[in-house]
Amino acid sequence: MNSARILLAGASGLVGKQVLATLLADKNFTGRIVAPVRRPIAASDPRLATVVGPLPSSSLEGDLPKLDVYVSCLGTTLRAAGSREAFIAVDRELVLQLAQVAHRKGARRAIVVTSVGASRQSGNFYLRIKGEVEDAFESMGFDRLDFVRPGLMLGARSDRRPAEAIAQRVAPLFNPFMLGRWDSYRSIKSELVAAAVARLTAETAAGRFIHTYSDIVALGKR
Repeated sequence: MNSARILLAGASGLVGKQVLATLLADKNFTGRIVAPVRRPIAASDPRLATVVGPLPSSSLEGDLPKLDVYVSCLGTTLRAAGSREAFIAVDRELVLQLAQVAHRKGARRAIVVTSVGASRQSGNFYLRIKGEVEDAFESMGFDRLDFVRPGLMLGARSDRRPAEAIAQRVAPLFNPFMLGRWDSYRSIKSELVAAAVARLTAETAAGRFIHTYSDIVALGKR
């Protein structure tokens, strides 16, 4: 049984909505999910509570029950955000602000979807921000940290991402040739990433864990 009390950030996104669906479809999940969202989502289950409104919200913390796990599937693109500053506001600042709220509510485990290649030393802006997020979590006091680092995710998004849509059609053709250290960069189905995240909500052993392609697939199929 998985009785975790979860704060799920990004519940309306590509991975987040599938994490939500996976947990709610699991009869062994007896916990509770609180999903802060800007707009209502079409999901009804006694194990789910949504908090609708702008994020971050000063009233959010007061609306939350005691928590065990913080799950962040938040993410945007530079194109969608409109500027580097707006991108940082979501992919770094909002992720960390909600983590702090969850920690104050008792969460001692955090599962964060970042990206393969995440590093604060990266010359790539996107990967540098993801790396900064991971580093920030190290000093936040969580007993267990799971960083899920997928490559290009395959799945239908609600927002239009033309370049990504083209890449999604082409990238799987290269997977069989991406061996050794390139294995981590393989494209991966978003439902496998979501299944891995859902599985990790039941893990309680302390430590810092990094999950890339092979591990994500193994967790997602378990």
